[in-house]
Amino acid sequence: MKKKILLISLLLTFTANAQEAYYNDVDLTAEGIALKENLATKTINAHTNLLVYTPGVWEALKVTDLNPENSAEVLLIYGYSASGTTARSLNKNYNGGGQGDWNREHTYPKSLGNPNLGSTGPGADSHHLRPSDVGYNSQRGNLKFADGSGNSGNVSGGWYPGDEWKGDVARMMMYMYLRYGDRCKPNVVGVGSTSATPDDMIDLFLEWNTEDPVSDFERQRNSYHDSQQTYAQGNRNPFIDNAYLATRIWGGTAAVDSWGIYTSNDNQAPTVPTNVSLSNITTATIAVSWTASTDNVAVTKYEIYANGNLHGESNNTNYTASGLNSNTSYAITVLAKDIANNQSEQSAAVNGTTLVDVTAPSVPNNLSISNETGTGFKVNWTASTDDTAVTGYDIFVDGTLKGSSETTSYAVSGLTIATTYSITVLAKDSANNKSALSAAINGTTTNGVNNVTELFFSEYVEGSGNNKAIEIVNLTDNAIDLSAYSIKKQSNGAGSWINEFSLSGTINVNDVFVTINYQADDATLLKEVDLMSPEAGYGAPINFNGNDPVGLFKDGVLIDIIGVLGVTQKNYENMTLRRKNSVTGPTTTYNASEWDEFPQNTVDGIGYYGDTASTSNYIKDTISIYPNPTNGDTLFFNLTKDARISIYNILGKLVKTAEVKASNNTLDIATLNKGIYILKINSGVSFTTKKLLIN
Repeated sequence: MKKKILLISLLLTFTANAQEAYYNDVDLTAEGIALKENLATKTINAHTNLLVYTPGVWEALKVTDLNPENSAEVLLIYGYSASGTTARSLNKNYNGGGQGDWNREHTYPKSLGNPNLGSTGPGADSHHLRPSDVGYNSQRGNLKFADGSGNSGNVSGGWYPGDEWKGDVARMMMYMYLRYGDRCKPNVVGVGSTSATPDDMIDLFLEWNTEDPVSDFERQRNSYHDSQQTYAQGNRNPFIDNAYLATRIWGGTAAVDSWGIYTSNDNQAPTVPTNVSLSNITTATIAVSWTASTDNVAVTKYEIYANGNLHGESNNTNYTASGLNSNTSYAITVLAKDIANNQSEQSAAVNGTTLVDVTAPSVPNNLSISNETGTGFKVNWTASTDDTAVTGYDIFVDGTLKGSSETTSYAVSGLTIATTYSITVLAKDSANNKSALSAAINGTTTNGVNNVTELFFSEYVEGSGNNKAIEIVNLTDNAIDLSAYSIKKQSNGAGSWINEFSLSGTINVNDVFVTINYQADDATLLKEVDLMSPEAGYGAPINFNGNDPVGLFKDGVLIDIIGVLGVTQKNYENMTLRRKNSVTGPTTTYNASEWDEFPQNTVDGIGYYGDTASTSNYIKDTISIYPNPTNGDTLFFNLTKDARISIYNILGKLVKTAEVKASNNTLDIATLNKGIYILKINSGVSFTTKKLLIN
């Protein structure tokens, strides 16, 4: 038996299992849900190689699950005998679907996921896919895990994985919950109680995690995925690296602390940092350095405070405080912390004053004109630079201020047909320093009236996981209120239109509007989004697949479509569709010739249609929040216009919304618990996201 073979090795090597460098950027001093969210962030961000179900998962298992006693075989989960359907091992090349083969067991059954895990994303995550005898795998089916004893098999309508495998199963289920959140809840896949545990964890998995310690076989699998191998995912299962992490998050009987950092009874604080000094002071930054503290175990990090508020943290003896106000005095202090969360007193304060910002941005250049109509055109230019940050641009038409933009483009409207205008642009910073005017460029409106009269779809993205997006473009002569418009889908190419998603906001002339699934995590999609899909129905209708036609409706009437009604084949699954630039209007009949096809996860065109760029503003690139991390009750911003703030926890649940005024630039966060949060900041025409850590 595996555990008998490896137990002696485990006992001999336990104290030598040091914390993996993989976790150096994770705050392991947190507890409870805050620690879970810290680990979730790491697990998600490190998952850089999304395996395909075939052949990726097959090839990974042939390496990760090799039998330690025979490298020509893989170990079979739930197995316990020498041969037959209950065998513990089988030739690694006997993979397939026939009798005597092994297949890929979804320890978290696809059908129990909400929604179904499918064969991509969670359905192809090798951390919960294990080799299993084909026949024995079918006996388990999608039965929930239930408690038992001895070998694996059916128990009271559930499935007991066996004494040898129950710990493996528990830690895989914990990983799936950590990685995929509510889509893979433990109480959906196991029979147990949540009454004594927070956060929907069940006591059964905590018990199994303690009763069946981590084996070298599990560690073998885990280490492979944190390597440069072809089929390595990039992320690790933290509960394999240290089973006690589950105890620290959800409680229960204490599991083995393989790092020895939580159960060492360390109550000694580090020494106070000394010799704090400031250097390289600019209008917005102060570089801080200090002499290292000492500790009876080890110093794990330092916290840096500005005027009594936590500004940030460092694993080294230096830190640059950024996002500061110009011509402002700051008292800087530093404290040291260890893994047991013992902390020193704050150092003696050192005062520094940021410089006065008197430097104007560089002059905008490379002006160009595009998207000419009878009443306007679009002006584009190359971004200016500044010693702090460019916050906006003023656009002049024939020497008169026409408007302002926080992007490198501006749609000029309200002009006369067949008329030439002189266009110039200047740049501004937060101190209202202004550049000189750019070189002038002429823009000429067209003869007659633009014949484009309606909105239409310009891009469709079905990326991996929940990275799905729809883009709409406005090539008419007028800004359009979206309140009359909605998006619907037809599930599997049949039935009626369902999941109506009413749009909101305004789409300006020569602008695009991007809506994405609320669970999307692609950085480009999050940067360009104008409206998130509703959480209801798992983000429907922006949860489409390749055979779900998507329709754009105005006042309940279909005006544009992606996909063919009545066709159930997934003809546009896992791809990006981009409307050709020659298209200038909608159609209620899908025509594939109007679209260019791109591979899955192609998102570099989102937010643009031809020369038409998505409305965005300064908040995408220059907004800052501080202190971050924070242990205070107030969060500060550097907004120059009012914005709506939506705060989500790491699992995507909305926990707070508020309006932040540019005149105040503060937000009360006293009601938020410790943990990691995502702030979605919407200025009305632009959207960005920021991560916030509350200690």
